[in-house]
Amino acid sequence: MFSGIIESQGEIKSLDLKGTNLRIGVKSPISEELKIDQSLAHNGVCLTITEISNGVHYTDAIKETLDKSNLGKLKIGGHVNLERSVRLNDRLDGHIVQGHVDQTAELIDVKDQNGSWQFTFRFTKKPLHTLIDKGSITINGVSLTISELKENVVGVSIIPYTYENTNFGDLKPGDLVNIEFDVIGKYVEKLYRN
Repeated sequence: MFSGIIESQGEIKSLDLKGTNLRIGVKSPISEELKIDQSLAHNGVCLTITEISNGVHYTDAIKETLDKSNLGKLKIGGHVNLERSVRLNDRLDGHIVQGHVDQTAELIDVKDQNGSWQFTFRFTKKPLHTLIDKGSITINGVSLTISELKENVVGVSIIPYTYENTNFGDLKPGDLVNIEFDVIGKYVEKLYRN
């Protein structure tokens, strides 16, 4: 489990396709602190550390993960948001994040609001009914509050700290991001449907 508070950014150093799996090598300030078998969220996707060597950690993304996330579109030199799983005695500064991406969304607009930014995304498939105005959503692993909500569009406001310390500063219109809907909302929706 994660909180959606990004701990570090990592630079993609290698991408090796092995069958239908993608082996990803990432260099980051926390890579040397990690251990084999540890869970680490990469752009909000929970992946297992399989190797650490020379300041680079390696992980494997299987076909299903590549199909449902933006990890298959990573490029050498690009950046991913990284978060280690929460400890049970930590504060939950964001919201409950599982690291299980529900779908992707396309960035369609960025507005500079003279001190913050409004990012607007269009879902690549119909979103769940779990979204509410001022509710929580996870985008590329970042816990955010919904500031705009239409049928298939969601907007979030980004403060300077988030813009500078996550890969939001690198995003351009047309880029795909990973979306995880609020887990509590998903359970409520399932109960309501049954």
